[in-house]
Amino acid sequence: MFPLYTLVVRCYGLIIRIAALKNLKARQWVSGRENWRKQLSDKILKLNSDKIVWVHCASYGEFEQGRPLIEAIKAKHSDYNIVLSFFSPSGYEAFKNWSGAEVICYLPLDTKRHAKDFLNIVKPKTAIFIKYEFWLNYLFQLKKQNISAFLVSAVFKPHHPFFKWYGNIFKTSLQTFDKLFIQDEQSGKLLQSIGISNYEVSGDTRFDRVLQIKNNFKPIDFFETFCKNSPVIVGGSTWAKDNELLIETFKHLSEKNLKLILVPHNVDEKSIHETEKLLQKNNLNYSLYSKNFVDENTRILIVDTMGLLSGIYHYATVTYVGGGFNSGIHNCLEPAVHLKPVLFHGGNDYHKYNEAVELLELHAAQNIENANEATKYISNYLQNPNQLKDIENKLQEYFSKNSGTTDKVMSLIKW
Repeated sequence: MFPLYTLVVRCYGLIIRIAALKNLKARQWVSGRENWRKQLSDKILKLNSDKIVWVHCASYGEFEQGRPLIEAIKAKHSDYNIVLSFFSPSGYEAFKNWSGAEVICYLPLDTKRHAKDFLNIVKPKTAIFIKYEFWLNYLFQLKKQNISAFLVSAVFKPHHPFFKWYGNIFKTSLQTFDKLFIQDEQSGKLLQSIGISNYEVSGDTRFDRVLQIKNNFKPIDFFETFCKNSPVIVGGSTWAKDNELLIETFKHLSEKNLKLILVPHNVDEKSIHETEKLLQKNNLNYSLYSKNFVDENTRILIVDTMGLLSGIYHYATVTYVGGGFNSGIHNCLEPAVHLKPVLFHGGNDYHKYNEAVELLELHAAQNIENANEATKYISNYLQNPNQLKDIENKLQEYFSKNSGTTDKVMSLIKW
């Protein structure tokens, strides 16, 4: 049906296999899909059920976005079984033992044969894709088998292929969905411009997820001790250049009791060692979270463990979200839900992220270029508690206004 697309997909698979010779994530991507038909068939057979909902997430972030919906499905339909698939090892490896789904697996490479076999094994009554997943062979096979399909928390931008001269096949794929649950009106206007009307503006389920995390927050003794009553900068999901910016900023700030918590995006030995070397180069003392000990004179902490960031944001006075120097800004809603100002380096690409744009419009976030700008904004926040209170009030209203997407989606899908 679309040989050029399938050729590109197969080439991608070949490249990953070659990369697997040296790269751990590529190796996980390949090994996780070996003998997938047999493994998946065995798991589905054990369910002994015809009430299966297939939910697909690209990676870690999309899972967090889809999680409120999965939990809502289980709460409303306890007899339903969830098959949760991931494309990336970052998502699968983090959640392969999650108890909220009956079956968790990798999504096989998107070929016509794989798509047909996968659906014949799983036999889902409903398929749900989160945000940015448009695997053409799977989508057209779902349509051919008359299986209901939904896209949840989607957002569309002018640079997406659907709106380009070469994007006709991708535009056609949008018609395979029973409903596109989109985040905003602008996405709706773009869809209308190419003749797509099967959408509903329902918002972003990530608001429900971060509120859920915040409401379930429990104090973490280690951070209670480290932070005490000091002002704290938390750098979340940081990469090398983010760390450089934050360390330079920290050196410029004059507050004696100020503390810095760095939570790197990658916590492998090499990444942590590079962060340590950077601090040593700047003659700054630091502690590692994994050592479970902090000297009283240490004002910098490196968190070298996964899974703590959402709780650490609670202890921040000001937050910084990393990723902008690399592939893109990470989740700004995660710190903002704690009603703290957010800084990020977004360059000219920040407009790709609705929440970044909205937080900037609220003056609850700042798009910074360098350490000098970061120093200016953080100093201003630390010296003006009234400004922090104003941001807190704005963010409280912002999350109240944007929550409830999960309930909207649940009410509009015919289960």
